[in-house]
Amino acid sequence: MDPNIKRVNSLFPDEVLERVLSLITTHKDRSSISLVSRSWYNAERWSRRHVFIGNCYSVSPQIVANRFPNIRSVTIKGKPRFSDFNLVPDDWGADVFPWLSVFATVYPFLEELRLKRMVVSDESLEFLATSFVGFRNLSLMSCDGFSTDGLKAVATHCKNLTELDIQENGIEDLGGHWLSCFPESLTSLEILNFASLNSEVSFDALEKLVSRCKSLRVLKVNRNISLDQLQKLLLHAPQLMELGTGTFMQELVSGPLTELKNAFSNCKNLVTLSGLWDATPLYLPVIYPACAHLTFLNLSYATLRSAELANLLAHCKSLRRLWLLDTVGDKGLEAVGSCCPLLEELRVFPADPFDQEMNLGVTEVGFISVSRGCPKLHYVLYFCRQMTNSAVVTIAKNCPDFTHFRLCIMTPGQPDYMTKEPMDEGFGAIVKTCTKLQRLAVSGLLTDGTFEYIGKYAKNLETLSVAFAGSSDLGMEYVLGGCPKLRKLEIRDCPFGNAALLSGLMKYESMRSLWMSACNVTMNGCRVLAKERPMLNVEVIKDEDSDDSQAHKVYVYRTVAGPRRDAPPFVLTL
Repeated sequence: MDPNIKRVNSLFPDEVLERVLSLITTHKDRSSISLVSRSWYNAERWSRRHVFIGNCYSVSPQIVANRFPNIRSVTIKGKPRFSDFNLVPDDWGADVFPWLSVFATVYPFLEELRLKRMVVSDESLEFLATSFVGFRNLSLMSCDGFSTDGLKAVATHCKNLTELDIQENGIEDLGGHWLSCFPESLTSLEILNFASLNSEVSFDALEKLVSRCKSLRVLKVNRNISLDQLQKLLLHAPQLMELGTGTFMQELVSGPLTELKNAFSNCKNLVTLSGLWDATPLYLPVIYPACAHLTFLNLSYATLRSAELANLLAHCKSLRRLWLLDTVGDKGLEAVGSCCPLLEELRVFPADPFDQEMNLGVTEVGFISVSRGCPKLHYVLYFCRQMTNSAVVTIAKNCPDFTHFRLCIMTPGQPDYMTKEPMDEGFGAIVKTCTKLQRLAVSGLLTDGTFEYIGKYAKNLETLSVAFAGSSDLGMEYVLGGCPKLRKLEIRDCPFGNAALLSGLMKYESMRSLWMSACNVTMNGCRVLAKERPMLNVEVIKDEDSDDSQAHKVYVYRTVAGPRRDAPPFVLTL
């Protein structure tokens, strides 16, 4: 052992070291600390209260339990991200119950569980609610397999609940009765989000819950909550920091518009606003008094036009994050550039991704306007139907601090619409200029030249998403031969084959995962990879009509748990 490390260890008794380490919260820092020495490893192990598992099959529940005996909070991610695009069969796996059954034994004081793309049954939710007496926080995002009956069990049995956050799940909505199951003694709720549910809830039960939970700071309701009902909720909870409204279309019946406006005016702490379903120019001005301190405005459910957005943004001088639909057009994005100088994140979603009319939506013109007026912009997700290399070069120059750049030209293989050239130089400018880039999604007509740029210049890139791009195996080889910090590589509908796959033999064990679908990979190529790298799980998802020699969908990930035991018949682990 290095004598300097030995001396440091002697200066810190275990109790002191554990106390110091408890103040370090990021999982990357804590993982690094555990590598310093045996005593630091043990101190980190015993003081760890939260564990993040980026792939539920990268480790087993028992291995986690043996390593960390005092966990109070767990975050688990399950299915590959391309499951969001229906590329992963529903019964692929990622069931949370095996985790819960182990946790119930080793972590009886578990307080927090955050799940993303996991399968969560009603039985699992009831088991969770009845097995952990001090359970407080539940967040489910992009999960499936459960119904509102599972939420009923959580509401009924979790007596100290502070957070129930239900986002974008494939949930069977059996009605809003679950909200009436919170006991009248519950006053601890701080976060309640059921915006993605469809059914009507008992407003009487909701109003009583909101009125007695004085520490409630996040409330996001679904679109069935009317403006009248929203006004009543705001009167009970002026302390809210984040609000997701219901519909903004139903007429007010209980009072004049000024009363709702006053209710928003009394929300002095509001920094996040979302919802605003079906917002119309008549009712949109009621939120103006609450806009001065907003840092996040989510309008991804509001089909606003450019003039409506411009009027709204004139009151939002502190925005850091903005989500929009492309109905605002380039004129709306010009307003963003004019009104939001502090903006750091912009997401523009398509209102109708299947509408092929080119005169709708946003173009490179709006993107350039934002980049000129928002120099602090570092995160962008931008759906459009046309783009040029020169525009992307300009955007990179205007915003050199991009960490996340996801440009989605919605027509696959679309070239620079002005020059008809591939989009290589545009994305090349991004990776050359934006040296802090961590996540990149590319689109449009791309040759291997784009990937040569990425491999050479994207030194901090961690996640790369590719679709309908590349000319040959060289493209993928360039990426795997460069990008020293790459952790996730997602590829679909590209001409990459076995040579490209096997070029990453030295890379995959330092990455979290590789996804390839509709490429030119064969079963033999996957078998070679599995043989050469036994620490990897190499899984092939077979379709009913697929050629037995082809590997149509390949998922590769590092694991310390070995091949998974719950793989369905159509998942072949090599």
